[in-house]
Amino acid sequence: MKKPELLAPAGSFEKAKVAFMYGADAVYCGTASLSLRSRAEVDDNDLEKTIKYAHSIGKKVYAALNIYAWDTNYEEIEKQVKMLDEVHVDAIIASDGGVIQKIREIAPNIEIHVSTQANVVSYHAAKFWYDNGAKRVILGRETSKDQIQEIMKNKPEDLEVEMFIHGALCWAYSGRCFLSEYLSCRSANLGDCSQSCRWAYNMYLEEKNKPGNLMPVETDENGTYILSSKDLCLIKEIPQIIEMGVDSLKIEGRLKTEYYLASVVNVYRNAIDDYMTNPEGYDYTKYLKELEKVKTRGLTTFYFNDRNNKDFQEYEGKQYNPDYEFGGKILEDKSENSRVLIEIKNKLSVGDTLELIIPNEIKPQAFTIEKLYDSETNEEISTVNPGKQGQTVILEIPFEVKKGWILRRKNIVVSKKAVSSISTTKILNS
Repeated sequence: MKKPELLAPAGSFEKAKVAFMYGADAVYCGTASLSLRSRAEVDDNDLEKTIKYAHSIGKKVYAALNIYAWDTNYEEIEKQVKMLDEVHVDAIIASDGGVIQKIREIAPNIEIHVSTQANVVSYHAAKFWYDNGAKRVILGRETSKDQIQEIMKNKPEDLEVEMFIHGALCWAYSGRCFLSEYLSCRSANLGDCSQSCRWAYNMYLEEKNKPGNLMPVETDENGTYILSSKDLCLIKEIPQIIEMGVDSLKIEGRLKTEYYLASVVNVYRNAIDDYMTNPEGYDYTKYLKELEKVKTRGLTTFYFNDRNNKDFQEYEGKQYNPDYEFGGKILEDKSENSRVLIEIKNKLSVGDTLELIIPNEIKPQAFTIEKLYDSETNEEISTVNPGKQGQTVILEIPFEVKKGWILRRKNIVVSKKAVSSISTTKILNS
């Protein structure tokens, strides 16, 4: 049984460091204006720094160059490929056949990973890309477990397979969507999706015999969310995925926070390692409990278990689990019961409950803030707000901590929306 690679998103150098700290084997980054998350671009200097850091700790970096390119894009594409070759990126993620051909011409030694945007959902398509230079294919999110098994059984032996296990779903065939461009003039296929599928819509009915007489379709004060997909979560299915021999398990989210990365990557790192060590003892519920502390739009297995599954749309536009939020980031190594400098991300007050997310441990360490100190004056204070980026505060933590570890804050008042309509049983029995 082969241990799969855990692949995490990295929208910046700092996010890459967090992903590696919490157990990612590799990260994927965007390239300037040439990936499908233009707001999560990593500039050339940061990308080079990320690659050097990753290689120094035995990790990998993949760069996304997965737009569907116009002829006017190719001058920039050539520059980017040459730069990526010079900084020794481990692979380029691409979807456009012309772009892939250009990569092979300019940098024949760089691995090519065919993006999920290419809609690989069969071993026939996988073999096509293999014959055209691909080292790895990233399956479409709509691929079921039966289809994945068929692909794994019939693909070329040395072709690697990657699949998504967690994160946002697109309302389109593997994310190829024109809705954003139509409604907001921001092309999803050129990296600038406005997530129009998740907007609140007001819907109206028109009676055939009374044209122009529009009657509203009423739901709630927030509108109607007819296209808003829940978030993919395959934590229960990790044993099946590993047993099928999938090479890389991918988490979506280059626009997500460091808190999201730490929480989700740490869960899947523990889940994979635990199953590899003790397959019979795998208990997904403890991992799901931690994933449910991260804000989502609800969780779904999508089509993995059942192509007829209808339970993957969030029709009310809810975001679940707002009772936890990003508290702060540890800025220095300290022994237990020490004053620790942290960068704050949300309001902190004496009496708040914090949870320390510890790498390679599934259960966080909880504690109550008993004292806060101004980081400039060292004076004791009762509360602090993040008035500017990078604002710091000193607090006492009863545990040993390491630089880069993440703290989350438990809200005292729990919103009604925190109670998910998808229970542990419902989500993972779909």
